[in-house]
Amino acid sequence: MKDVEIRYRQRYLDLIANPHARAVLEKRSAIITRMRSFLSGKGFIEVETPILQPIPGGAKAEPFCTHHNALHCDLYLRVAPELYLKKLLVGGFDKVFEIGKNFRNEGISVRHNPEFTMLELYQSYADYTDMMELTEELITLLVKDINGEEEIPYGEKRINFTRPWKRIRFYDALKEKTGVDFRKRKAADVVRADKKLAGKFNKEFEEADFLDLAFDEYVLTDLVNPTFVTDYPVFMTPLAKRKEDDPELVYRFELFINNMELANAYSELNDPFDQRERFEEQRETLNKDKKIDEDFLTALEHGMPPAGGLGIGIDRLIMLLTNSHSIRDVILFPQLRPEKHEEECSTNT
Repeated sequence: MKDVEIRYRQRYLDLIANPHARAVLEKRSAIITRMRSFLSGKGFIEVETPILQPIPGGAKAEPFCTHHNALHCDLYLRVAPELYLKKLLVGGFDKVFEIGKNFRNEGISVRHNPEFTMLELYQSYADYTDMMELTEELITLLVKDINGEEEIPYGEKRINFTRPWKRIRFYDALKEKTGVDFRKRKAADVVRADKKLAGKFNKEFEEADFLDLAFDEYVLTDLVNPTFVTDYPVFMTPLAKRKEDDPELVYRFELFINNMELANAYSELNDPFDQRERFEEQRETLNKDKKIDEDFLTALEHGMPPAGGLGIGIDRLIMLLTNSHSIRDVILFPQLRPEKHEEECSTNT
């Protein structure tokens, strides 16, 4: 069966007709099972936190909204479980993880699905360097389990997972590729002056958006083998701890493999006063109607231990490990545009 539309809409036929499709999705199950056993062996316990949340998190991520009739209030499908998991650290759980769905009411592409699966974990008395070690160990283990060696094929490329992985600082990477010190010059000015980027930004962009666009354009295209990009500006990361030697930066890394973000991690901010200030700055910059999670701030006031946190996009990781080039190939029932007759029914209704 080669008709892509039928393969995704009638996945049961795809599984019957295409042994490769079935093998990929069986590998997905094996990978997630292995992740659970790895974390359990490290002393983490698996927990479940609410998917319906009263306050949407996730900075600029657009949430899905619904209404609870009995409570007479709007609720949101979670963008991330982060704040609930941190509350568990306050409650005395030292190592927790959750594997579950997150939801973002945004675009669909070969790397994006509006509902996607994440591993998110937190460890008390750890930091982002501990999260790097944990990430390397976990993913390298999965690569060996699935492929038998530390180098895997992806399309025409070979991706080498041999440890230790490369580490580069965010601003240093930009300067290396452009010759521009983005700490001294606004990203908005650099991007607007680049004719190739015309049409890729709009009037609603903030400085953080221009920095993201500059990174994607000038740096991301060269990040094939696993690379940790570290030390982001504080205004891009409201939930991470400031660096002691440079308070304008935070202890954060993002992991990139094959020009794609796979993971995000922090040394977690546990100062309730700094956290409130950052939430208020974020609300002023992004959305003046955005609610601040007062319960989370109260939890921090009771005392959250120093901690490291890590999120890994499972769907994208499985794409890499199975040499799949669309996120739809690794999700049993991906979200699709309505068929023509469904659109007509919706319009008539």
